[in-house]
Amino acid sequence: MTSLTVASAKIPEQRHEEISMGTWGIGPFEDDTAADFADTLDETALDERANLIRSTLNRAVQAQDYLDFSEAVEAVAAAALIAAQCPDGEPVITSFGPDQALPIFAADLRTLAAEALDRVLADESELAELWDQTADGPRWRQSVSRLRGILDPRSEPQEDPLFEI
Repeated sequence: MTSLTVASAKIPEQRHEEISMGTWGIGPFEDDTAADFADTLDETALDERANLIRSTLNRAVQAQDYLDFSEAVEAVAAAALIAAQCPDGEPVITSFGPDQALPIFAADLRTLAAEALDRVLADESELAELWDQTADGPRWRQSVSRLRGILDPRSEPQEDPLFEI
């Protein structure tokens, strides 16, 4: 079990204990909050699941100042579900992920999911701050960055033109 701890006074002791006890790995659904999100998806009507994913990603992208732990965890889980439908995506196979069928997600959700992951990895993200204080922090960042790359593959840099038109 990975223990996430934080020395910062931003997180009250009770919340700190929740974070330490609720995460057992670096995967997008290896956390109590992500597992709860999967349960919420399962309880949501099939035709509303894409809306739930979209609103989850929007909350992360639009967060002002500090991105809350729960919002960040849910955004990573939502992004993993979208990435699973991408050409190089890996299926989400875990007993803690959604059990019910998911719709085919609209292509624009890939961009939104990539933006949400950028926000999760940025400064002022509680989840990133907590992971950065663990030995598994680099592996977690690599895992989230890999998801981001699947969602929005970087194109090869264009060479400078030989002449301007």
